[in-house]
Amino acid sequence: MDSDSPQAAPRFLVDIGGMCSGATWIPSPNCDERPEDSRVELLVVHNISLPPGEFGGPWVTDLFLNRLHPGADPYFPGLAGVRVSAHFLVDREGAVIQYVPCELRAWHAGASTWKGRERCNDFSVGIELEGTDYWPFTDAQYGSLGELTRALFERYGKLDLAGHSDIAPGRKTDPGPHFDWARYRAGVAR
Repeated sequence: MDSDSPQAAPRFLVDIGGMCSGATWIPSPNCDERPEDSRVELLVVHNISLPPGEFGGPWVTDLFLNRLHPGADPYFPGLAGVRVSAHFLVDREGAVIQYVPCELRAWHAGASTWKGRERCNDFSVGIELEGTDYWPFTDAQYGSLGELTRALFERYGKLDLAGHSDIAPGRKTDPGPHFDWARYRAGVAR
């Protein structure tokens, strides 16, 4: 790109209320206020697929909106009564859905610790990647995740980056061994 070419506008911008332009907004009730003394300092990468290993259906959104029908799949009765949501989901095609404003505490991390601090939901943003521990993520997902992370850095400053397995070792394994941390960090640095 030469110096006379206009720079492409960023696809994602996070405003002062924690809403991300460029993401589809589907509000989840599974959130609440952050503690007064907490600020966003950590980004947690997860993976999710419902039913496990299946992509593209409405089930993740249904889970995050408390409307997952237990009879829709033999796996779903085990999720009855679960109240959970990440701030964002990045699907296999790289489309981004936002469920919770970043200024609020999304219920994504559960029992967790980062650098000696418990209750990571208090000070983190959670991003789910549609995927599993068993398959690689897509190029489109890495692209969107990198752009979204840069937008979050622009709004909140440089955040620590961790996987769910880093903040809940022994309890969680995601984003899994196929998540390419070096590729992700390189994409964020662009």
